[in-house]
Amino acid sequence: MSPDRQHTALAARTATDSSSFVRNYTLTGGRTRPRYPLSLETELEPGSGRPGPGLPEECRQILALCQQRRRSVTELAGTIRRPVATVRVLLSDLLDTGALVVPVTTGYTEPADKSPLGPRPTRQLLEALSVGLAKLSDDPPYPKAG
Repeated sequence: MSPDRQHTALAARTATDSSSFVRNYTLTGGRTRPRYPLSLETELEPGSGRPGPGLPEECRQILALCQQRRRSVTELAGTIRRPVATVRVLLSDLLDTGALVVPVTTGYTEPADKSPLGPRPTRQLLEALSVGLAKLSDDPPYPKAG
């Protein structure tokens, strides 16, 4: 490949990477942290709430995917081809509206034989509890950009 073609290809790739970064920034309104502690394996399912009218197309894609079956944060990020950090912020918005929920489907405790300390809450229960408590809180977990 000639040096001119290499330079052109590099410039095109840089422009694409830059526009992707700006697009993710605008999707989240400049926010970089989600309001809820969502791990990579946290599963989500549709809730009874409705999303607001101003949500981006990616939120509609997430809702459509979750309508089909439960999806993890990682699976959603890979399917809509967005960084996990961006998807976590979008998921927080959908959790706020009640359009998505973190279900508790497994037992509330792990069997005593799996933990030397005896029965303890499952990770899924703790994540669902954390999201629910954060929704009840009057103070946001981080200051809003403004």
